[in-house]
Amino acid sequence: MNYHLRPALLALTVAGLFYSGAASAEKIRIAYIDPLSGPFAVTGNNVLKSWQAIAELANKEKWAGDNTFEIVGFDNKGSPQETLTALKTVTDQGFRYIAQGFGSGAGLALIDAINKHNQRNPGKEVIYMNTSAGDPDMTNSKCSFYHFRLDANVDMRIEALTSFIEKDKSIKKLYLINPNYAFGQQVSRSAKESLKAKRPDIQIVGDDLPPFGQVKDYSPYIAKIAASGADTVITGNAGSDLSMLIKSSKEANLRSTFYTFFASSPGIAGAIGSAGEDRVKSIPYWHPNNETFSGKEIVESFKKKYNDDYFSSATYTGIALLAKAMKESKSTDPIKVAFAMEGMKVNSLNGEVEMRKADHQLQQPLYMVTWVKVNGKDVKYDEESTGYGWRTDRKIEAAAVTLPTTCQMVRPARS
Repeated sequence: MNYHLRPALLALTVAGLFYSGAASAEKIRIAYIDPLSGPFAVTGNNVLKSWQAIAELANKEKWAGDNTFEIVGFDNKGSPQETLTALKTVTDQGFRYIAQGFGSGAGLALIDAINKHNQRNPGKEVIYMNTSAGDPDMTNSKCSFYHFRLDANVDMRIEALTSFIEKDKSIKKLYLINPNYAFGQQVSRSAKESLKAKRPDIQIVGDDLPPFGQVKDYSPYIAKIAASGADTVITGNAGSDLSMLIKSSKEANLRSTFYTFFASSPGIAGAIGSAGEDRVKSIPYWHPNNETFSGKEIVESFKKKYNDDYFSSATYTGIALLAKAMKESKSTDPIKVAFAMEGMKVNSLNGEVEMRKADHQLQQPLYMVTWVKVNGKDVKYDEESTGYGWRTDRKIEAAAVTLPTTCQMVRPARS
């Protein structure tokens, strides 16, 4: 009798093992908190779709083994206060991973609130993946074990941008126009300090800080830039603030060259148009017309599925880091995953990148790019069906924009 039961017991045991493995697979839910309505909704919704597209790819290719990713959007309307309300909602719903990027004010509020939440709720900690909030304080004086920045910060971008400007002797007069909150104020300070060191001959002829997301007409600012005689403008404006600024410059036939942080982001291409050819520049960490067209499959499938342009490769890097950390730690617990991500290197769309352990600031290359006509050679992909896209002027390797940090990281105890 026992002899006849053994095969059945063996079958049940094997089935149990497979069931156990299946049951251990988890769905990792990431709450994406950014503007999904209002003046910056174009960017917010694009990045949400980007997270979802990469999650779908990761699930299909089993980046995290049998674990899968799900991205859910929550609208913060671009407001730090609404961000905190959304954070309370997502933690109440059991989300353990948060993504955000549009606005350092919202990002700084998240760091503070997440630190407090994690201290008060052991076993329910959450991790914050930052796609684009660039205030340097977030990985310096306000650094947090629970925060990981996937973008370059302001100082890194300014280092790259001013190194490029340094070699252009035609630049004589420069105007600064940036949003009036932590990020924009830091762009202004950092640009002035860097230019003073590298090109003291350049005259700063203006330094405006318009209110973030509130200006309806940028023509008065463009008139000031024109009156100043500036041949070059540096701006950290984003979203509708940037598109209106560029549009007003086009309408006024201002011929100054614009060095931007975010002109390659959604909703800007139409405002740039043909008038921006050869005079609008940007400093992304990746773009589709990179030297090897890395990511072209994603660019093309994203366009086909969403009729939109994939631009935020931070979403690719973020999922790649999380997936690798979950495999290495054999856990989806945010604390174990966070420890695993420290010092981790992954291959992203812009090459090998590293999440620096000291401050959780991603170290990665940057690109200086210029808005030009698509030519089918080094510029194959346009933006928003304009017939114009970004051409690489220079790839700045990560080592050239690696800067020191003042972060004094406080880490939780390892379980």
